[in-house]
Amino acid sequence: MSNVDELELDKFSQIAHKWWDKDSEFKPLHEINPLRLGFIDDFAAISGKTVLDVGCGGGILAESMAAKGATVTGIDLAKKSLKVAQLHSLESGVSVSYRCVPVEELAAEAPASFDVVTCMEMLEHVPDPLSVVRACAELVKPGGQVFFSTLNRNAKAYLLAVVGAEYVLNMLPRGTHEYKRFLKPSELARMARGAGLELLQVKGMGYNPLTRIYSLNDDTDVNYLMAMRRPG
Repeated sequence: MSNVDELELDKFSQIAHKWWDKDSEFKPLHEINPLRLGFIDDFAAISGKTVLDVGCGGGILAESMAAKGATVTGIDLAKKSLKVAQLHSLESGVSVSYRCVPVEELAAEAPASFDVVTCMEMLEHVPDPLSVVRACAELVKPGGQVFFSTLNRNAKAYLLAVVGAEYVLNMLPRGTHEYKRFLKPSELARMARGAGLELLQVKGMGYNPLTRIYSLNDDTDVNYLMAMRRPG
């Protein structure tokens, strides 16, 4: 439990009841989820696969992967978020197994257990992202895929993801992100290679404030996704 920021857990616990409200602070996650799901499924063809969603929150991505035919386990340390995820799974009829367990503990308990591991919009909320990356690499089976998404660390990312999204457009609650925890793609790629993963692809995610539409592109200056593979 050392790789935990209690303030971050508390932040998400306070708004946990809004996870499935598509007009709430979680609206951006609902809007980008089809892009995340498509990116993952294009590489991993998740139907029939065992998938672990690390930092699953209220289960938005986890449920969408289960609806695609994957057997999904979601883990998080925010208990209120997990309760919301479990209730929504019961209501929707989309089966997902949820656990409150640190990813490092699960990696020690069940290494090489999953065909696919996803860790989306989570690395920027923990004190030691390298520890999470290593655990994800340990949890995926040889030949399996690992997917990360996070925020780049540069002036443009600060202006758009912090100042723009939190203070100008009010898309996110103020204080959602801490700029110093953002990771450059080169840094995340180096962490992943050090953990034994191969880089398959990096994609940027853009937002047009005029059309209010998100899209995948080759601009990784702000939000980006990485597809990795464990050799074997």
